[in-house]
Amino acid sequence: MTEILFSGPVAVLGTGIIGAAMARVLARSGAAVRARNRTPDKLAGLAADGVTVCADAAAAVQGAAVIVTALTDGPATQAVLDLARPGLIPGQVWAQTGTVGPQATDALAVQADALGLVFYDAPVLGTRQPAEQGTLTVLAAGPERGRAVVEPVFDAIGQRTLWVADQPGAASRLKLALNAYVFALPHGTAETLRIAGALGVDPALVMEAVRGGPLDSGYFQGKGAAMLAGDFTTSFTVDNGAKDTRLVLEALAGTGLRADLAEAGLARFLRASAAGHGSDDIAATVVA
Repeated sequence: MTEILFSGPVAVLGTGIIGAAMARVLARSGAAVRARNRTPDKLAGLAADGVTVCADAAAAVQGAAVIVTALTDGPATQAVLDLARPGLIPGQVWAQTGTVGPQATDALAVQADALGLVFYDAPVLGTRQPAEQGTLTVLAAGPERGRAVVEPVFDAIGQRTLWVADQPGAASRLKLALNAYVFALPHGTAETLRIAGALGVDPALVMEAVRGGPLDSGYFQGKGAAMLAGDFTTSFTVDNGAKDTRLVLEALAGTGLRADLAEAGLARFLRASAAGHGSDDIAATVVA
């Protein structure tokens, strides 16, 4: 394993499924990691993994070379940076990894400028398992200055960093396009399995027929197996899937493009959530 040299401590604000995994991976990679979350329960266990748990955001960011945010949406991210303000100093690097959409990203870039921070729009592609393994794909947009500081963080949490542009916003727009694909696959898998069952065919035969062929993928097999088993252990929640699909549709407003699959997928997520599966994995689309 190649040694990663960090410029200084890393603060992780937001320790949900992805944020907590990134904090652990960074600590394993040799970074001095401090973490803060609004809900203390989501910090449980991180100390045993070498992460310093902080009660408030200002303490977490004080002296940090890089601040990583991994929160649900733009307002939550803005709010935590406001809380962190007393611990911030101009010149710190802020890597915003949550999927918040282009409009919120623009607002966060303005906030970063007002705080004197070097801002990177850096949403990540991947769910629980790649986050825990440090094999996310980082979609990055931001200035040349500061990249030497932030790239070791990206190297730790991801197997690849794709630099999209020098200006924030482009990476978030790319992430929405990719999420449309990420969600279309489990929706399509769920519907295919249900069609097989409705036609009197064992749905497991769908998985077997695809296995090893040009239509196969680890993602298809993993989600399909979870659907057949009714195992909705969360890697990425239905409610977050609905939130991100809304971001896709909102971003397309005024473009003249109608995203039929995304619209139908949102309806499926909402039905699954209404059936009590909002906090379950997106594989629960099969119940809808």
